[in-house]
Amino acid sequence: MTLSFFDQFMSPVLMGIPLMFLALTLPWALFAKPSPRVLNSRMVALQTWSIMGFVKQIFQPLSTPAHKWAMILTSVMMFIITMNLLGLLPYTFTPTTQLSLNLGLAVPLWLATVILGMRNQPTHALGHLLPEGTPPLLIPLLIIIETISLFIRPLALGVRLTANLTAGHLLIQLISTAAFTLISIMPTVAFLTGLLLFLLTFLEVAVAMIQAYVFVLLLSLYLQENV
Repeated sequence: MTLSFFDQFMSPVLMGIPLMFLALTLPWALFAKPSPRVLNSRMVALQTWSIMGFVKQIFQPLSTPAHKWAMILTSVMMFIITMNLLGLLPYTFTPTTQLSLNLGLAVPLWLATVILGMRNQPTHALGHLLPEGTPPLLIPLLIIIETISLFIRPLALGVRLTANLTAGHLLIQLISTAAFTLISIMPTVAFLTGLLLFLLTFLEVAVAMIQAYVFVLLLSLYLQENV
């Protein structure tokens, strides 16, 4: 039976039980945990260095009230990176290829930034809906456009992450299928195709990390507008 290329994005089920919960909890078990020893392991040191570098890069341009979000945004980025990278392993499932999961991460965090802005500085938050110096005839139209652009932000966050990972997985499967098909017909072409697949895998590793960084970076920009 010929399977669809999109079957890889279906949520796995074992004995009628969805394994999505296992796919979501496994990344946390893979993080290295600090020990009470004076010197930590290389993995813990690398993990700590990466997290500190990320926090410095994201929160340095933000004001002091936004620094309270450092823990949650760092956790979200590490969580997304781990799920993306685990999805590149054979016979695994990538939860972040599901739009429902990505929107479940994007909508609450975006809504929290909006509520924070409306609570702390409502005049400034509402001022984004109407640029200064707008002609009176364009005021209703601009308010509608800015409101739509505001509410489309979480959708853009979720769709961007889903689309990039889905496209990468589909491309890898297409190229690997072509390599296996050509290996008995044109071995040289199959070898070159396999080499291309090898390079594409490295590209997908970079995409998995970059997309998680972009997801959190955009959230930090939304936070910067509301603090």
